[in-house]
Order: sequence, then C-alpha cells, then structure tokens
Amino acid sequence: MQRHSITTPFGRGSIKLAHVSRQFEAARSKEGRTADKWKMFRDVCEARLLIGIPDRALTVLDALLSFYPQSDLSEEAGLIVFPSNAQLCLRAHGMADATLRRHLALLIDAGLISRKDSPNGKRYAHKARDGRVEDAFGFSLAPLLARRDELAQLAQQVVEDRRRLQLAKEALTISRRDLRKLITAAIEEGAAGDWHALEEAYIDIVSRLPRSLTIQLAEDCLQKLTALHLEVSSLLEKQLISQNMSGNGAENERHIQNSNTESFNELEPSSGKEQGESPSLELKAKREPIKAFPLAMVLKACPQIIDYGPGGAIGTWRELMQAAVVVRSMLGISPSAYQDACETMGPENAAAAVAAILERAGHINSAGGYLRDLTRRAERGEFSLGPMLMALMRANLEEKKRSA
Repeated sequence: MQRHSITTPFGRGSIKLAHVSRQFEAARSKEGRTADKWKMFRDVCEARLLIGIPDRALTVLDALLSFYPQSDLSEEAGLIVFPSNAQLCLRAHGMADATLRRHLALLIDAGLISRKDSPNGKRYAHKARDGRVEDAFGFSLAPLLARRDELAQLAQQVVEDRRRLQLAKEALTISRRDLRKLITAAIEEGAAGDWHALEEAYIDIVSRLPRSLTIQLAEDCLQKLTALHLEVSSLLEKQLISQNMSGNGAENERHIQNSNTESFNELEPSSGKEQGESPSLELKAKREPIKAFPLAMVLKACPQIIDYGPGGAIGTWRELMQAAVVVRSMLGISPSAYQDACETMGPENAAAAVAAILERAGHINSAGGYLRDLTRRAERGEFSLGPMLMALMRANLEEKKRSA
C-alpha cells in the first residue's frame, strides 16, 4: 500500500516547514541506503553536542533502535518502529512519561526521527497473512538513515577536535613549564636582560587562559607562548655563548654548593625581615609549627603543581617547595608574602597553600592577597589546610566523572 511520503502529526500537534523539508530529504536520500544501526548510534553519541541534543535523548534513541528487528537500517525492511510509550519508558531505564515525550520531540527537532501518525494517533502495524508488515504507524528512522554520511563526518570531526585539544593542552603544559623555569633561572642567576618584563609577558598570557579551554583559545595561547619561548631561548643562547666558560663553571659550582642546604629560606629570595627588622619574626619563630598534611594528599588535591617540579615530577617535600617557588613567581605572589606564609604555617604547608591557589587560580583575583589573608587567618588559628584540600579533591573527582 503506497502512501504519500509527507505526514503530519495527529490531533492538535502542528508541523513546521523544517520538518517537511527533512521528510523530503529523507525520502530522496534513503533509497538504496543501508547502515548498521548501532554504528550510527555511536556516531550520534560522538556528535551529540554538534547536533544539539542532551544525553538523555540518546537513551530514548537507543530504546527506539532496540525495537528495530534488523541490525541494518534499510528501506526494504521498513523504517517504522511502533512501540507504545509504556514500552519505550521501560527500555529507557524507567524514564518518566513526560520526560520521554520531551526527548522524543527533541529527536524530531534535531532531524534524527520523524512521526508517522495513524488516524487515531496510536502506534501499530498492518500485517499481511504471511506476517509481513504492509504499513505501520509510529516513529520513522528514515531521517537517521538519510543522514548516515553526515553523522559519520560529524563524529570524525568531534574525535579530531578532541585529539587537537589534547595535543594543545599537552603542548601548553610543557611550554608553560619550560618558560617558567627558564625565566626563573635567569632571574635567580642574574642573567643579563629584561627578564622581569619577559616574566610579566608570560604571566599576562597564561592569566587569560580560562579553566575550560577551547581548541581556538588553546592554540592561540600556544602560539603566543611559542613566540615568547623563542625570544627567551634566543636571549639565553646569546648570553651563554658570549660568557667565559671557565667563569661559568666556577659560578655554577658555587651555586650548587649554596643550594644543598635544607633550609626553606634557600628556596625563596629572602626579604629584609630576616635581618631582624621586625620583632614579630622572633615571636613567629618560637611558635610551634603547624603539622603538615601527607604529601600524597596534597598532590592528589593539587595535581597541577606537579608539572612545575624538577623534571616535571614531585616525590619529596623539598621538590614541592621548589615547585612552589616557581609557581609563586608565576602567580605574582611577592617573596615577602610567601616568606610570611612559611614562617606562620611552616614551609610544607605554605608550599601546599600555593599549590591549592594554583588549582583555583582562575577564580582568585589576587593570589598574593589571598595568600596573605590565609596567613593572617592561620596566625589567629582560624585556618587549616585540611578543608581546602578535601574540597579540591572532591572537585577533581567530580570533574573526572563529568569528563568520563
């Protein structure tokens, strides 16, 4: 029984010209096509955000496809499924009827399915004596089949975009680490050049990075960091070539000897307060140090600081404190603010606080002011790192669940 290819909804349901256009397209392009229904479903899952449907709509589409008896969609086998709402709700993992209706409408608006309503709005099939379906009323999967190639291309685009973003993030992490350490080394060893201006340029670039990166933002930032890296490398190369190598050897030997101490003051430029200018330091030195939290707990709550450790890894408290000095400078925290934190909280807790600030850098206007506030609260006995670390671990866990 041949019917007109364009159908309209039962009852008061209206139809849009966009729906009519999609029915025309489906009627033209489905002829002779076949496609594995689950392969197409995976393509739709990958391209979900580009198509513009929520994840629960995928559950409804999965349920509809489960009512199609063959593994391949084809016009010869018919493209209409006619389950009742009650059956659909069961296969959609107990979805509420109102929610089911809403997501069916979204699938129709997205051009993945279309309605073929009967005279009374019910879903059923007319069968011949041999059991073959002559005509059916329900949901047509023809639009899905018609978009087979388009959906495959969208899915490939999403996969490629995800790969590009991952590569850009990895390159950003390496570039940030290299620049930060090169600039810090140049400043600490008194290399010739306007290194503070280069540091400000670096901080200006990374401060514009949002917490949720897009490909365009990541690649634009990477391009700027790469240009800055070339400038830094060129400046260092010119200086090192022009230096007397024997003089460099002696300086390096003295630098290594001076860096073997375990005092946290050697990890950070000292301020004038160490000279006894402030009597409050003497009181701070007498205060019993705050107990440090386990290093593994700090790194689990604040994984970003690991990239700034020696060789891109942190295995000891000393390495964490070294990374904190690098991050301190990157975040614009003054040496005096960091030293006050070390004296009040202890060097381990101060380094952990800097690691925590790095995790929340996108939500903190002034990292230096924030650390000073934490130091004042710790001095009054009103601050403990424990709740902050636990909150960060929960946030990291939720982020992993969302990205899974």
